[in-house]
Amino acid sequence: MSREISHARAGAGRANLYAEITDKIIAELQAGRVPWVQPWGTAAANATIAMPRNASTQRRYSGINILILWGAVIEQGFAGQNWLTFRQALGLGGHVRKGERGTTVVFADRFTPEDERRRAAETGEDPGAIPFLKRFTVFNTDQCEGLPKDVASAVIPPPPGQIEPQAEALIAATGADFRIGGSRAYYNTAGDFVQVPPPAAYFEPINWHRTAFHELGHWTGHASRLNRDHSGSHGSKSYAREELVAEMAGAFVCASLGIVPTVRHADYIGSWLEVLREDNRAVVRAASAASKAADFLLAFAPQVIDAGAEGREEAA
Repeated sequence: MSREISHARAGAGRANLYAEITDKIIAELQAGRVPWVQPWGTAAANATIAMPRNASTQRRYSGINILILWGAVIEQGFAGQNWLTFRQALGLGGHVRKGERGTTVVFADRFTPEDERRRAAETGEDPGAIPFLKRFTVFNTDQCEGLPKDVASAVIPPPPGQIEPQAEALIAATGADFRIGGSRAYYNTAGDFVQVPPPAAYFEPINWHRTAFHELGHWTGHASRLNRDHSGSHGSKSYAREELVAEMAGAFVCASLGIVPTVRHADYIGSWLEVLREDNRAVVRAASAASKAADFLLAFAPQVIDAGAEGREEAA
């Protein structure tokens, strides 16, 4: 098979996968369900509020895989956020129950073929990398039998009395210019500061923390940190894309802390749908950027973040 044909097939596979994922997210939003909070906003959600992780490696899944696995948890009523491949279950002395259907997650990366390395060495140019996509199937530990108890057990959430102190400690640890006051929450790009109304302005105290992490999600995108595009004016597509990143980043941080994620800006759903319909890679890119933003924030509080990400996908 020629490199051109292989590259074309890889590209088609990636495009199809982006379309599948985007179509599902669009359908959820059109139905009034927001995928990064919907699993926790229903009485049917009995699962532990946490980030999905690989039960064998203990590494967290990232990006769009978080939304895929959260969706599977709520759709199938799983109690935990632990996942394994078929072989990993066997390697741990257990097995996937007969008849169980797995959940497809994705891993994307780039590789440089040997002939491209040789060409680059001869010409002195930089070698070109070819994107590749790998789909693989994982099973929730609820779908397995015979696993060691410590593998199959759900993540123990922090006691309720520790959640808010942990959240406040994380906010302080970031070292962000974090100001309390006024009547609205926002991130000031020019001044590089976050402003949030006082906690008393919120009906539920925890909503203050949710709002803070949304705005800190924006803060991570400053040029001195993760360097995202903050140039868009209100109502523009770039503004909508950044709001999408901050929404997901806030949800990922909240779930990591045992806080039920909620939508902070439901009024942007229409603009998100417009962006997703125009670019079927937008939601994958946004989820990838949101994972990086959440990891950036959580790194200030190592006690609430686990070792690296499993199946890290990068939006090409």
